[in-house]
Amino acid sequence: MKGGGGGDIVIGHYASLTGSTAVFGISADEGARLAVDELNGSGGVLGRKIKLVTEDTQSKPEEAVTAVQKLINQDKVVAMLGEIASNRSLAAAPICQKAKIPMLSPASTNPKVTKVGNYIFRACFIDTFQGPVMADFAMKSVNGPHARKLAVFYDVKNDYSLGLREVFIARVKELGGEIVADESFGEGDVDFRAQLNKIKATNPDAIWVPGYYQEVALIAGQARQLGITVPLLGGDGWDADSLAKSSAGGIDGCFFSNHYASDDKSPAVQKFISTYKAKYNGKLPDAMAILGYDSMLLMADAIKRAGNTDGKAVRDALAKTKDFAGAAGNITIDKDRNAQKPIVVLRVVAKKVGDNFEQKFQYVETVTP
Repeated sequence: MKGGGGGDIVIGHYASLTGSTAVFGISADEGARLAVDELNGSGGVLGRKIKLVTEDTQSKPEEAVTAVQKLINQDKVVAMLGEIASNRSLAAAPICQKAKIPMLSPASTNPKVTKVGNYIFRACFIDTFQGPVMADFAMKSVNGPHARKLAVFYDVKNDYSLGLREVFIARVKELGGEIVADESFGEGDVDFRAQLNKIKATNPDAIWVPGYYQEVALIAGQARQLGITVPLLGGDGWDADSLAKSSAGGIDGCFFSNHYASDDKSPAVQKFISTYKAKYNGKLPDAMAILGYDSMLLMADAIKRAGNTDGKAVRDALAKTKDFAGAAGNITIDKDRNAQKPIVVLRVVAKKVGDNFEQKFQYVETVTP
């Protein structure tokens, strides 16, 4: 019986531990496991220990389906965390919905994810907020490039990128700006020079690149090689410690939106960073780590408020979440099961040190919903 006493409370996590976006999945899992350590160290939930079982999606939607089926049917999880990438969440969410297993995505920002059904939640902002925020930053912010002519370079194979492209373009036009180029690439591509030369010919003030970190770094490096000097702009898919190295420093001076800033002086952020560093050999946590952490704590809080691990009870408790104090900011779940929370804009600072490149993400501004 799910609501019965005794035994561990088993929570599943499906994440990209290998493959093209392994940085995301590993970080989210590390954050979630840090939260489990803290929960179990203080007595667990409902007098029971939390057991987190993680399955690797290999950064593939079809493997996300396999992972979630295994977690539900074999491991008998009572709740699910995952995925980071929207396309993997969209692939696996219908399985959780059908099984009535509450699913909480730490960072899938595509609006379609929570529309799968009433058991599907997220702990992050959505792209219909993120995209317009970056259009406003590009065109209106005193801290931005004051752009009027924008180019777009998006991943045609990626639901996340496609969604951000659409809402960004709509907001630019609403503000009276001009989209001078609209070029595409595909996840896994490594040569972007043909599209970048087309973009260069339109003389944009900035380029919107709503992709994941691997391609973004290569795009930035190749753009600089071709003499494109304007800033690139992106979303939270940029957050990785390899941007400077993989772009040979080309990412310097570019901007992206994210879920938290590591130079935020708030006690909650700095406490999280210090405990994470202590557990993971001094590693600085990225946004996926803090979202994995907050997601685990939020799911545990919902189970506690539900008073048992019955799927419907936990679902109902998640839906009633208001002002939950996460490390990355307070979370309120709205009627569409999305998190209402602020967004930050960061500037990438990259410099060459010896034969390598170092980077830091510098806080620029915060935008609230």
